[in-house]
Amino acid sequence: MDALFERTAMLVGQEGIDRLQRAHVAVFGIGGVGGHCTDALARAGVGTLTIVDHDTVSASNLNRQIIAFRSTIGRRKTEVMQERLLDINPALTVHALPVFVDRDTMERFDFSAFDYVVDAVDTVTAKLLLIERCRDAGTPVLSCMGTGNKLMTEPFRIADISETSVCPLARVMRLECRKRGITRLKVLYSPEPPIRPQPGSGGCAPGRRQTPGSIAFAPACAGLTIAGQVIRELLSGCGQ
Repeated sequence: MDALFERTAMLVGQEGIDRLQRAHVAVFGIGGVGGHCTDALARAGVGTLTIVDHDTVSASNLNRQIIAFRSTIGRRKTEVMQERLLDINPALTVHALPVFVDRDTMERFDFSAFDYVVDAVDTVTAKLLLIERCRDAGTPVLSCMGTGNKLMTEPFRIADISETSVCPLARVMRLECRKRGITRLKVLYSPEPPIRPQPGSGGCAPGRRQTPGSIAFAPACAGLTIAGQVIRELLSGCGQ
């Protein structure tokens, strides 16, 4: 057995490792949440990963994103993440797609080919597109709600969208899901009230809404919590 999986096999057994290596997980959004989630999925043994993000690494990502270094600023996030994943596990299959999530680009994806989808994108429109496509394909999806303007990691939890509270993004998503007849949706959210960004702290262009504040550990905790949920579900019925 590859030394990479020796300690994991102690918890999930060889059958679990085999199941994870056969799994194909797609992560949409390789930022603070999606980057940490993707890294954990690879280290846990998922055999095929599709990573989707149109953005490049910027200096403002340095405080929280696992692929953000001075040396990677200006490079495509999918490219940097792919290099990192293959450095962890050269046998991993990685499909790195620098694609913006919209109605046209969604036609490029066969959602039935994924065993699980992680939604770590930022906009309500993109989230709803992903959720609808997963519903139509019968593919499990876990959608990340707001992690910006948060300082606490303990409240992060997995729940159905109907059980969420406080989170402004979850409130909008509940309404939009009801409009589309989506009655069930697994999400990660936090009931911690959002912190109002400090006055004069920057991050807000004239005429645009305030960019959320962020810190190293909150999105990382969210991403790892999502990865844990995905791994446990992939292993469900495998003696766990």
